[in-house]
Amino acid sequence: MMQIQVTTDNHIHGGERLIADISEGLQGALKRYDHQITRVEVHLADVNGPKGADNDKRCLIEARLAGHQPIVASHQAATVDESVEGASDKLFRAIETTLGRLHDAKGHKTSAGGDQVI
Repeated sequence: MMQIQVTTDNHIHGGERLIADISEGLQGALKRYDHQITRVEVHLADVNGPKGADNDKRCLIEARLAGHQPIVASHQAATVDESVEGASDKLFRAIETTLGRLHDAKGHKTSAGGDQVI
């Protein structure tokens, strides 16, 4: 079972509900790879602090995979939820590419381009 750690800067309130929602979402999104992921760290920040601005919530997610370098994805959006969703999507695609889970109809591994058999 992967360990998920959520940290926030002092401009984002990291309450239990937020942490639980993020953890549940990541466990669902990364379920296919949970046996290969040892730890996931989620860092939330409000890049403009109290000044405010559009798209100033940043989510950076770092996944530690057994036998691989950590994989990092980030996304900046107007809300914390949107930033987490964007970073989660990017992380999933990066893990999928790294672990070579892209297959063609015959079951051969393919590159991210799709046509070339590796």
